Amino acid sequence: MEPSVAAYDYLFATVAFVLGAVVGSFLNVVIYRLPLDLSVNEPRRSFCPFCKKQIPWHQNLPLISWLFLRAKCANCGARIAFRYFAVELLTALFFLAVWLSFPWQIAIVYWVFISLLVAATFIDFEHFIIPDEITLGGAAAGIVASFIVPQLMKTDVRWVALLTSIGSAALGYALLWVVLEGGKLAFGKKKIRLDEPTPFSWTRTGEDADFTVGDERGLWSDHFARESDQLLLLCEQASIDGRDSGAVTLRFHYNRVAIADEETQLDTLQQITGVVRELQIPREAMGRGDLKFLACFGAFLGWQAVLFSVFAGSLLGSLVGIGTMLIGKRVWSAKLPFGPYLAGGALVWMFFGDSLLSWYMSLLAP
Repeated sequence: MEPSVAAYDYLFATVAFVLGAVVGSFLNVVIYRLPLDLSVNEPRRSFCPFCKKQIPWHQNLPLISWLFLRAKCANCGARIAFRYFAVELLTALFFLAVWLSFPWQIAIVYWVFISLLVAATFIDFEHFIIPDEITLGGAAAGIVASFIVPQLMKTDVRWVALLTSIGSAALGYALLWVVLEGGKLAFGKKKIRLDEPTPFSWTRTGEDADFTVGDERGLWSDHFARESDQLLLLCEQASIDGRDSGAVTLRFHYNRVAIADEETQLDTLQQITGVVRELQIPREAMGRGDLKFLACFGAFLGWQAVLFSVFAGSLLGSLVGIGTMLIGKRVWSAKLPFGPYLAGGALVWMFFGDSLLSWYMSLLAP
């Protein structure tokens, strides 16, 4: 007696879920190692971030091990972040949903795309970057996949799919580039008037520096995205490596500071301190990794997904930003990653794009 069709469906669905969990386990390695410039292949076996002991296979089973070990390292007892379980579960659920929603050829490609989205989202939330290995590598993978499976671009002709994928990737990059440059011209500077004169310090830490204003502290490099960016401090008093400069305006670039016409390279200094009453900081509408990330969307999903992801991502990001301000006052130096909201828009389009497009076209019909 042959197994029923339903039995095969359950079998393949189970395989999709388990495969997603296994891929999610690997994505945890990518999310941890890639931003730290560590190889994702060496060491081949995962290790505890705290005690550095390699984890044996029976303690590294996707989903199961985190629950069985009660979110603790078996060797040192350090807490294992919930993120590890969440990545495995989300990837497993997305792999299952993709398998149930698309033909198998498209589903396999979308599994690759989902993996890129998950890795980029969690890296961007934690480090505010999206590595080129994900964005540019993903765009290249999407272009190749569109040639192999032209149905991704809604056609059966491979060269048409290839050109559509390349054009959509270029559109994604160009569209956000226009937004980035336009946002820089319109909103590239932010003035902050402090409630009262506040102590500040710039202190060298190797190749970077700690920058502190009152209770807010961050890395100096976090405030600069391009060579032309300037940060101004209107000081009631300032001291540069112990030399008192009195009430001055400090005009910073990333690598130098100017007082009037006198300019000093920051790599020759150890500390700048003083009291500031007003500052002007550079800001970007988004990071340049987002441009390449959107190009990846276009390569996999087409130009309509590019437009929708920008709209949906901007809407979602705005709602989250407004929500954080309503719940509690956001500090002036707070950063909001845009990549995860773009990824949310891409997911919505991937699963519901055709339905949304049909609904929109029905509104335009007489």
